[in-house]
Amino acid sequence: MDAPSKIGDRSTSDVVVRLRTLEGRDEWIYCHSDILVEKSKYFADRLSDNWPTCQILDSRNCVEVYCQELDFDHHVNVLRLFYVVIDGSVDDLWNGVKNALGILQVGIQLGCPQIVTACVNYLEAVPWEESEEEEILRIIPGMGSEVEPILARLQPVNLSAIRGIFISTLRFALSSPPSLMNDLKSSAQEQLEYMVTEDDDSPLLIADDDIKSEVKDCVGRLFSRFNNLLEVYLCEPAESFGEAEKMTLFQSYLADFSWACQLLSKLEIMRVLVNSWVDASDKIVAIMQSSPTVEMIGIKLKVVEVVAKVLESIGYGTVILPTTKRLHMVKIWLPFVRITKPLIDSVMTSDDDSLEFKIDGELWQSLESTFVSIILALPSVNQAEILTEWLENEHIRYPDLTEAFEVWCYRSKVANRRLALIEGGHCAL
Repeated sequence: MDAPSKIGDRSTSDVVVRLRTLEGRDEWIYCHSDILVEKSKYFADRLSDNWPTCQILDSRNCVEVYCQELDFDHHVNVLRLFYVVIDGSVDDLWNGVKNALGILQVGIQLGCPQIVTACVNYLEAVPWEESEEEEILRIIPGMGSEVEPILARLQPVNLSAIRGIFISTLRFALSSPPSLMNDLKSSAQEQLEYMVTEDDDSPLLIADDDIKSEVKDCVGRLFSRFNNLLEVYLCEPAESFGEAEKMTLFQSYLADFSWACQLLSKLEIMRVLVNSWVDASDKIVAIMQSSPTVEMIGIKLKVVEVVAKVLESIGYGTVILPTTKRLHMVKIWLPFVRITKPLIDSVMTSDDDSLEFKIDGELWQSLESTFVSIILALPSVNQAEILTEWLENEHIRYPDLTEAFEVWCYRSKVANRRLALIEGGHCAL
């Protein structure tokens, strides 16, 4: 049997491929016409009898190929691959995604179906770095249907698949998994928010009534488990709250509520959590007050974070509640926040490295503003009652209700005149 031909073997070569660039680079590569014709439509055309002219170089047929300097090495690699058996048995022919992209482009230009197919199979299967993905998106879309499989991982997903993964992720994110899975749960929650957030791109999922109903059900089940835990604590001695497992579970529920507030706000269904929190507030505060230990500070901080979001929804009209419930929320949570803030501040002051007790100062300011907003929306007699208690309390500095006090004083002073004018106007009519 004849020995297989080798690229660059001048003794057996019958054709020269002359690679040239506009920058003046010029390289002669000794090849074999039977291989070029078999592997490339371009060379088959150039070496056929139908080609009008035939150049001779070094006593051989010559085919000149002009290319850009950046693509020079890729052309050389394609010529070398003509002499390699590409049958899928060898996977390390491409030397990475970037090199395979270059070879693919040359393979399409020169009409090399075997190389194109092998490149597509390689690029479709291997992982890409971010920069490689951007390069693929820049190059591949204009190259025709034969390379479309490369983009399969980047194609938009149908709505049914999106809904399916959203619901599965939601159920996991609010299922209260073991603490060992907290990282997975946090990632799931982060991606759920990303899916429904409008940024530079439209939301991946527009929540319809069915999606909102599923979210409400998941939050409802979470609150049901939380209520069961509250009942357990209320029926057991106060010292039982210090049990590590129960504290971890309690804190996990609170963290889930804090995150759920963000999702519910985006979907405009915050009411489902607000109503449940209002109903459970007495129990929560009772448990917090019965457990004044230092270990409870972290949990109380989490409670404050959730309370701030719930009260914000009430205070700014996102969720409409009757006067009795709004008044009740002020009366139960104002004293709690008033007492809890100094405790958290003292821990932070005594232990600057205690990251678990770190809290954004803006949260306290926002909570204070929310209380003012809720109070000023109450009947004036209720405002007077709250402000009297505030002025007589030792923790008068926080929350600072000065703004509410000033507005109440003004409204009260001008109330008779205002109402008299209104009544006079009605009589005139």
